Amino acid sequence: MPRHSAAVYRRRRLVTLVAAILLVAVIGAAVWLLLARPWASAAEATPSPSASASGSPSPDATTSEPPAAESPSPEPSADETPGIVACEATDVEVAAVTDADSYDPGVLPQLSISLTNRGSTDCAIDVGSTTQRMTVSSGTDVWWTSTDCQENPSSMVATLTAGATVTSKVPVTWDRTRSSVETCADDNRPRAPGGGASYHVAVEIGGFKGTTTKQILLY
Repeated sequence: MPRHSAAVYRRRRLVTLVAAILLVAVIGAAVWLLLARPWASAAEATPSPSASASGSPSPDATTSEPPAAESPSPEPSADETPGIVACEATDVEVAAVTDADSYDPGVLPQLSISLTNRGSTDCAIDVGSTTQRMTVSSGTDVWWTSTDCQENPSSMVATLTAGATVTSKVPVTWDRTRSSVETCADDNRPRAPGGGASYHVAVEIGGFKGTTTKQILLY
């Protein structure tokens, strides 16, 4: 038998090696496709029919939020309760309320009005700023009146429940100066003396005046 040259043997070994490499590559690719399943992730990422187009979660996935707190209902007015009669002076007790009995230098008194229905039935009263008046006096000298520089007064009729006591929610601040309708825009109004000076706060509302005054001391 004739012997082949060394070059022929090298070509045969090269062809055999390439064929082996290709076979290994084909087998490896088949195994990877079987195990990795690259399309599986795409299929799993497809939205399920229960999901909406906007991306909103299905009803089972929704989270419930606590209901919003309800706003407190205001006391009914006389118009809403036509059976309510107007308050009488014999039934209503009006009093001045302050946030302190004495005030250090620079501290401004906060003044409020208290209303008590001493009667046995509910009654209607106008508690708007048009009917409110607070006065600060020292002896017979009137130092300050809340209506001197009042802006945009309003009316508000409310029901005062029998036996109940209510106090104005937002107090009025006395800036410790002498008020006057002519000096509302004046920054240099006379200041009330301190050093333990005594002042009395008188109030009225809805046409009813307080029977007593509240004493405060300024330092």
